[in-house]
Amino acid sequence: MQVVFAEPRGFCAGVVRAIGFVERALEKFGAPAHVRHEIVHNRHVVEALQSQGARFVDEVEQIPNGAVTVFSAHGVPKAVEDQARSRRLPILDVTCPLVSTVHAQARRFVAEGRTLVLIGHAGHVEVDGTIDQVSAPVFLVASVGDVETLPISLDTPVAYVTRTTLGVEDTRGTIEAIKRRFSDVVGSETSDICYATQNRLAALRELARQVDVILVVGASNSSNSNRLVEIARESGVRGHLLADGSDLDPAWVSGVRAVGITAGTSAPEAQVQDVIAALRRLGPVEVSTLPGIQEKVEFRLPTEFVGDNMTTSL
Repeated sequence: MQVVFAEPRGFCAGVVRAIGFVERALEKFGAPAHVRHEIVHNRHVVEALQSQGARFVDEVEQIPNGAVTVFSAHGVPKAVEDQARSRRLPILDVTCPLVSTVHAQARRFVAEGRTLVLIGHAGHVEVDGTIDQVSAPVFLVASVGDVETLPISLDTPVAYVTRTTLGVEDTRGTIEAIKRRFSDVVGSETSDICYATQNRLAALRELARQVDVILVVGASNSSNSNRLVEIARESGVRGHLLADGSDLDPAWVSGVRAVGITAGTSAPEAQVQDVIAALRRLGPVEVSTLPGIQEKVEFRLPTEFVGDNMTTSL
């Protein structure tokens, strides 16, 4: 069986930074470190950090007084920030810098007197965090049809921002619909869309031209991993999501000439290799990597880790 890896795949700079954040906090301040929600959407990552002393909670109320508090890479609502601040919890904000940029843009657009439209999906943690970062109503749209029903006067000054992990192709039609409907529109640049999402989608589309089936390594609650599966199927090949090799169904690859493998931005390379091991248990495997973009983006750990004392990033 021919197995072709997409390049790039797996961890992005924001995820590497988030995991490093928690590991460094445990090293410097000791266990436990309390993390509100999953640091990233991947069970293996969460379990590995738990084994080192991280504790994951749903809400700030569950964090003991004085305990080191970590906010996840997806960002949190401002109300959560305020609640943690009111309790004087020592806070580490792991929000991805790209998400923080969207938050800043949203606040700036509202301060300019514009009505904010957010392109994303209801219930996504990044979307919830962004909506609560501004002190004005935010109108959420996920499609062109949603734009057509927005309860906003056509001459209202409008601004739009997008969820970072939506690709350019996912947002283009919606942005064009906003610009057609309203006469005064400004918005975030396409460069603000997560570089890792774009790179993985592009690599997957190229991979789909060369294989019969694509296995996407990632968590079921990872939106970017699920989107990779959707794009594989839209590209005309079978796509399947699996967390690791234990999820592999032999029927997916039975009689297949070539299998493509990619991974979502929160999926560790160890799980990719676990899938390869599962394929090898079915028979001989020859592995190659499709040439692609070499990502060199790095996000620094923050100033909380400079010096001897804990500070707050809020």
